[in-house]
Amino acid sequence: MRVIDSHTEGEPTRAIVEGGPELGTGSLAERAARFEAGHAWIRSALLTEPRGFDAMVGALLCPPDDPSCATGIVFFDTVGNLGMCGHGTIGVAATLTRLGRIATGTHRFETPVGVVTVEAKGVNAFAVENVESYRREAGVSVEVEGLGRVTGDVAWGGNWFFQCPKAPLPLETENIPALTDAAARVQRALARAGIEGADGARVDHIQFFGPPASAAADSRNFTLCPGGAYDRSPCGTGTSARLACLAADGDLAPGETWVQESVIGSTYRAHYRPGSGGGIVPTIEGRAFVVGETVLHFAPDDPYRTGIGPPLS
Repeated sequence: MRVIDSHTEGEPTRAIVEGGPELGTGSLAERAARFEAGHAWIRSALLTEPRGFDAMVGALLCPPDDPSCATGIVFFDTVGNLGMCGHGTIGVAATLTRLGRIATGTHRFETPVGVVTVEAKGVNAFAVENVESYRREAGVSVEVEGLGRVTGDVAWGGNWFFQCPKAPLPLETENIPALTDAAARVQRALARAGIEGADGARVDHIQFFGPPASAAADSRNFTLCPGGAYDRSPCGTGTSARLACLAADGDLAPGETWVQESVIGSTYRAHYRPGSGGGIVPTIEGRAFVVGETVLHFAPDDPYRTGIGPPLS
């Protein structure tokens, strides 16, 4: 299996460019469901030790259902599929640029939750117009063990987020272990309270916000992803959801630039236009760099062929 590794503002993406599973025909959403149901071993083998680590996001490149798209992408982490991934889309754009499959200009990528538009501004600079994003519920409060009452917004940006405007402690790198623990407690509390996204979807991404470290940024965030790792980038789908909340509160106008800073100090530039379904259509701009090209081997007698963890089929 041939993969190309990249990072987007610090967050890694591993793209499968050759040797991926055959998923049959049908919509990309249908094929993504087949991947999740029948190929759990690939998630584990690619994204856990000894080949990977839990902060990695995988991207299976596959033929698009929509012929106007340059590629179809199924995003996944160690837990399961992701509907959309902002940093991963930028990482895939860098990978396709490396392969000579796209050039400077505008391209369409198909994801299981819709088509996104990618503007390749250079070898490493890309802007992604995401799927329509919106706030589902504002001011949701939940009792969290060790933290007390925590309030935030439930919002969609291609994945489901619980966004807390007030972080439980400063958003600094030395606090990452404590922030991870606090966000995991919020994650569990939401599940216990039955707080869900549309159609019963799990709200599995937690974000804390605070003041930026850089005068050039508008906000700093910490994002806990479903697999338990924190996002090194400012989180593309999370920034999309954040813009939806700011727009709903009247705190950010269409076309106005918002600079979102991550807990490690990397940034995305973002803005939005009104959507057709009552939400907003956000654009996220960031940088990605290809860091490796690898052929992965899976020896039948390797005891850790599918990664370190429970055996997977």
